Amino acid sequence: MDIKKLAEKYDDYIIEQRRYFHQRPELSFEEKETTQALKKQLEDMEIEVTTFDDYYGLVGMIRGGKKSGKTVMLRADIDALPIEEHADVPFASTNGKMHACGHDCHMAMLLGAVKILNEIKDELDGDVKILFQSAEESCYGAKYYVEKGILDDVDAVFGMHIWGTLDAPYFNLEAGGRMASCDNFKITVKGTSAHGSAPHLGHDAIVAAASMIMNLQTFVSRMNDPLNTLVLSIGTFKGGQRFNIIPNYVEMEGTIRTYSRELRKKMEANIKAIIENVANIFGCQVELEYDAFPNPVINEHKDLNRLAHDAAVKLYGEESLTTMPKLTGSEDFAYFMDKVPGFFGFLGCANEEIGACYSNHNDKFKVDETVLHRGSALYAQFAVDFLAEKSKNEGGNKQC
Repeated sequence: MDIKKLAEKYDDYIIEQRRYFHQRPELSFEEKETTQALKKQLEDMEIEVTTFDDYYGLVGMIRGGKKSGKTVMLRADIDALPIEEHADVPFASTNGKMHACGHDCHMAMLLGAVKILNEIKDELDGDVKILFQSAEESCYGAKYYVEKGILDDVDAVFGMHIWGTLDAPYFNLEAGGRMASCDNFKITVKGTSAHGSAPHLGHDAIVAAASMIMNLQTFVSRMNDPLNTLVLSIGTFKGGQRFNIIPNYVEMEGTIRTYSRELRKKMEANIKAIIENVANIFGCQVELEYDAFPNPVINEHKDLNRLAHDAAVKLYGEESLTTMPKLTGSEDFAYFMDKVPGFFGFLGCANEEIGACYSNHNDKFKVDETVLHRGSALYAQFAVDFLAEKSKNEGGNKQC
């Protein structure tokens, strides 16, 4: 089987699908039409499809001709962002939403991979499960599928992301930490109002909240090991009623990112201790709401790291690979990697000559579409190689 040639064969189809979905973006938990369109594509290929009554996205299954008993899952996310598009393309969105993170590309690449795998299914040493996942941008969309048990028969999972600051057509398939965890929090500070001319008669919630912010940042710079990446950001701050009133209420929201699972487990308690001590000093009350979302994405399975690397080299040579700094953005693909061994890679789409020079989530985000069939090829090659290796290691097909 020549997966590279098959991917080139479906290049027009892949680009056509990308443009179709790009023009019709839907936000997290709203991907009704997207799910229906994906379902039709899979059913037209006679792929077995499972949908969900209470959730968007879908699962497809390609049954291999050689029954090793192993299953690999390939994943693409399908939601868009609430961004008005200003990219100069003839197929731009006009509904005030935008596939500014490249999920339209992910859907198209995975559909291309399904075309390839379906064509060679009789040669597959096992089954390939396909997940088109809802609501990645929510930080927890993947959790639903894990709780539904779709990984119960899966031996490994593979995903990738198109990346706007990585040059086309390179892959980044490095081992180790690749994306950070994401925990979000809300702090509510309650003080006592008084006239601004007599602050000693009140308890200033804004001063207390400001001190909390400074102490939280000092925790990052002085209590955390500087070699252990930790980002703590306060993104909103709301408080006060009038210029001459000591404020009695502040609400602020923030996020925490790290690659350390161990540090992550301690952060809620660390934040709680800091803000409660500060509140006590200023005579205020404080409440913490803490939402733990995905773990960090870490490529920590040596066999899968090797398989991903070798799949790219088999297709396009060692020169197709490049390095890229790890990212403090997060990916809910981590929910799958917490359950089964997984690998997560990146495909560069930056090409200054065509104006594809903006980062993901930018309203002018563009991609070099010539790389998309490479993504399809890597999805397919990884699946083929994983199943073949597992079958070989376990003695291949056994007959009674």
